[in-house]
Amino acid sequence: MDKDMHNKPKKGKTSRKKRQRRKVILVVIVILLALIMIPIAFSWSKYDKMGKVVINDKDVKINELTPETKKVMKSYTNIALFGLDNRSMGSLERGNSDTIIVVSINKDSGEIKMASVYRDTYLDIDENKFRKANAAYANGGPKQAIDMLNKNLDLDITDYVSVDFSALVEAVDLLGGIDIDKLEADEAKWLNAYVTDTVKNTGYDDYVSPVSAGENVHLNGIQATAYARIRYVGLDYGRTERQRTVITKMFEKAKQCDLMTLNKMMDEMLPQISTSLSPTEMIGLASGVTKYHMGENTGFPFDKESHDVGSMGDMVIPLDLEQNVIQLHKFLYSNEDYTPSQTVKDLSATIHANTGY
Repeated sequence: MDKDMHNKPKKGKTSRKKRQRRKVILVVIVILLALIMIPIAFSWSKYDKMGKVVINDKDVKINELTPETKKVMKSYTNIALFGLDNRSMGSLERGNSDTIIVVSINKDSGEIKMASVYRDTYLDIDENKFRKANAAYANGGPKQAIDMLNKNLDLDITDYVSVDFSALVEAVDLLGGIDIDKLEADEAKWLNAYVTDTVKNTGYDDYVSPVSAGENVHLNGIQATAYARIRYVGLDYGRTERQRTVITKMFEKAKQCDLMTLNKMMDEMLPQISTSLSPTEMIGLASGVTKYHMGENTGFPFDKESHDVGSMGDMVIPLDLEQNVIQLHKFLYSNEDYTPSQTVKDLSATIHANTGY
C-alpha cells in the first residue's frame, strides 16, 4: 500500500520543497524525431543541429539474460528517454534526469509502450552505489543512465534521447495545442498555479488564461507544460502518468501534421535534443512509421513503498525489485516466462537488506 498516493505533500522537509520547485521536463520530442522526421527529405540537413553522444553498443552493460529472454526482446526496439532542465548549463550531457521513460517498440505490430521509472526510485546507479535513479545521469551522463536501467531492469537498451524543458512549450504550440480527455478540479487548480512560474522560466510573453476542470480541455504549450509539472496530485506517480498522457496526445496529433508544421518543429526543437541514434538507426525506426500506434503505458516500480532511507531522504522503494522486474517484462514484452537474471536477484536482496522492504 503506497503511503504517498494521497494528494497532500509531506511537510517540513526542505529537500522535498526544493524538488517540488524544480522544473519538470517532459520528453515528447523524441517520438516525433525518431518516428516522423526521417521520412522527410529535408531532415538530413537538420541532423547536425542535434547534440550527439556516441555510445558504442559493446561498451553498454547488459546483464546475463537467458536465451529465451534474449529471443523475446529481439522483436522489440528499446530506447531510453531522459528529460533535463539544463538551460543554465547549456548541455544535455549532465544533470538529474527528472524524467526517465523506457520506450518499447514492437517491430512486428508497431505498438509503442512506455514505462516511466520514478525519478526517486532506490536503485543501483553504479557499482553498488544505491541512490535515486535520476542521479545516474548526473553522475555519468546518458551512458551511465542507460547502464543503470539495463542493470536494474534486465533491459538491453543501447540508445537514448534527451530533451530540454523549454522544447515542450514550442512543440505543443506548433501542434495547435492538445486536448486532455478529463481535467480534474485539483489538477486544474495546480495547473493554473504553475502557469506563472512556467511563463517566467520559458520567456513566454503572451497572456495565458486560466483553465477549468472538465472534459476535452484544450491546453496550449504553457498549459500543457504546467499540467505535466503537477506533483501535488498523486505526487510523482500522478505526475508521470500526466507526462505519458501528453506524449500520447502529441504523438496522435503529430502523425496528422503537414510537412511545413513538422519542419518548423524540427527547426525549433532539434538544438534542444541530444541523442546517440545514428541516421541509419533513425531510418530503421522510421521504416515502420505507418504502423506505429500508442499502446498502454505504466509507471515503475508497480509495487512500491515511499520511505526515508538514511541521510538520502525519501525514496520510492520497489517491493521487491525482482517481482517488479518480472511485471515489467510482462508489460513491455508480454513475456510470461521471463526469468530474472542473477544480477537482478542480487540487487533485489540488497535493496531489502538496506531498506527493510
